[in-house]
Amino acid sequence: DSPISRGRLCPKGAASKSLVTSPLRQTKVRYRRPYGTEWEDLDLDTALNMIADRVLAARDETWEDVDDEGRPLHRTLGISSLGGATLDNEENYLIKKLFTAMGALQIENQARI
Repeated sequence: DSPISRGRLCPKGAASKSLVTSPLRQTKVRYRRPYGTEWEDLDLDTALNMIADRVLAARDETWEDVDDEGRPLHRTLGISSLGGATLDNEENYLIKKLFTAMGALQIENQARI
């Protein structure tokens, strides 16, 4: 009943709605192999396992247990997170918890991206 919006969605709401209802929305996991030129479909379990393997490998390769003076660090600089405007507060909270638990330091949310 607002005289300003006259019952229509705000621009952010309209854009968010189209993320879910657009006929152009991707509904399958798409993957392009390194140096590949074609996209291929992957099943969700395969894609999630690939992501988990790569996150764990990056974490293991860059893990810092202590600094040069023996002080505890328990961190990695090999993984990070940058959230965008389509994430809500609850999603940002869970992402922050997950990446902190994995030892990441670079965790950011830029709501205007």
